[in-house]
Amino acid sequence: MTVASLSDVLRPALKEGYAVAGLVCLGWEDMQAYVAAAEAEGCAVILQAGPGCRAYTPLPVLGSMFRHLAEQASVPVVAHLDHGYSFDECKQAIESGFTSVMYDGSRHPLQQNIDETAAIVELAHAANVSCEGEIGFVGYDGGEESKGTDPDEAARFAQDTSVDAMAISVGNVHLQQQDGQGLDVKRIGEIDAKTNVPLVIHGGSGVPAEQRKALANETSICKFNIGTELRMAFGQALRDAVGSDSERFDRVEILKETIAPLAVSTTAVLRSMGRTKS
Repeated sequence: MTVASLSDVLRPALKEGYAVAGLVCLGWEDMQAYVAAAEAEGCAVILQAGPGCRAYTPLPVLGSMFRHLAEQASVPVVAHLDHGYSFDECKQAIESGFTSVMYDGSRHPLQQNIDETAAIVELAHAANVSCEGEIGFVGYDGGEESKGTDPDEAARFAQDTSVDAMAISVGNVHLQQQDGQGLDVKRIGEIDAKTNVPLVIHGGSGVPAEQRKALANETSICKFNIGTELRMAFGQALRDAVGSDSERFDRVEILKETIAPLAVSTTAVLRSMGRTKS
């Protein structure tokens, strides 16, 4: 049984200078591909249930799916709630077997974000579950604009909430389909100098793979969230599977063919985290 909490996998990452991939899940096929790739590479992986996933599949079902895979895996697997927006949602995730929750209060004023995050940290820690928070705001490609993380506010947030990991806004953007210009290394250094908590990059698909690896090795960034990059790989695998036989209609047979190619794409992501057996 290798069910792990976020702290279980990020503490050694912080100490040894690498990152762990937080992989956004939408269905059973991608979950299987992510764990298979992690086992092949001999590294931990974080399975993440974001708002899009939760809109279609209830949290208790997702918790059971994540934990089933984790219990069969030979590497540590974290069952993580990504972008929980309320106390009740985080509480339900904990009750559903998640080992880690991320409360996103980044749209709120600083003190409200601190107070609400601290309450969820207390709830999570009482259940031996980890909690990630966000300070600053990570925007969306073609949508809401980012608000960069202020290093002094980050220090206050980390101290007053006792979060196990802290997501920051340093030039990263959600939903990028191509590499961006790279992250703000100067701002990362300023945040690093004022905090000692593992740092998290949301919108990791827009960060060039070489910069991911360098930042994992050289800073306190211990987790990159990857969604769009792998959703695109799944979409291509699905198109290939559907197009290979126009007469085929069995969804199970079609979807099974996405797992192997998605695992290949996942392997490349895992190797950009700075530490695998390869």
